[in-house]
Amino acid sequence: MKPSTTNTAIIVAAGEGRRAGCSKQFRRIAGAPVLVHTLRRFEACASIARVVLVLPAGEAARFFAGLESYGLKKVVRIVAGGASRMESVWRGLQATRATATSIVAVHDGVRPLVAPTEIDAVVCAAHETGAALLAAPVTDTIKEVDLAHNVVRTLPRGALRRALTPQCFRYDLLRRAYEQAMAEGWEETDDSALVERLGIAVRVVQGSARNIKITAPEDFLIAEALLREEMRARGGDSAAPV
Repeated sequence: MKPSTTNTAIIVAAGEGRRAGCSKQFRRIAGAPVLVHTLRRFEACASIARVVLVLPAGEAARFFAGLESYGLKKVVRIVAGGASRMESVWRGLQATRATATSIVAVHDGVRPLVAPTEIDAVVCAAHETGAALLAAPVTDTIKEVDLAHNVVRTLPRGALRRALTPQCFRYDLLRRAYEQAMAEGWEETDDSALVERLGIAVRVVQGSARNIKITAPEDFLIAEALLREEMRARGGDSAAPV
């Protein structure tokens, strides 16, 4: 894929990490903060020209000052997050100029194991269709249950996917989805769901189960083990992801 000058990634890292017991994005694993590992993935992508980073209020100046020491050059804006993920993404969108952006790639800052090739593939699919997301097959049997904790039915696993990030969209399409969501009071857990509400088909690109989201304390151990495995595979160089 040729380098792009028109695609922007919005990296959402404004959470407080209540379930993990700390600010997950700033915790150091495998020699660097989780968020730095994530940003390195986008630094290595030919399809992403720039990054808008969404952080907790008060963290922008401190984190921006350390970017150069990690060799991160694509971050062009850091904005304060909102009270919810949706509000944080919306603030990132407002900081992204439509005239300079073709595709917006929204990614969780605590997914440090996404492969640059996966990012490129989702961006490419969004260029073709307008909307695409990274997803992984479901390996467990999934049960639908009622309020009394009884099984209602067993869902067909072959038709199910776990939604990952990045999720990529034409800028105007994602902005329209957010504007309608706010006007009608929609609350969704990911950006694809908002676009789906507009009646837009979203292309699924298969991703790896390694692309975990750090949520609970034990996830740090898993992520660090996987990152160090990658480092050993490339001779200990922690600057460039596989």
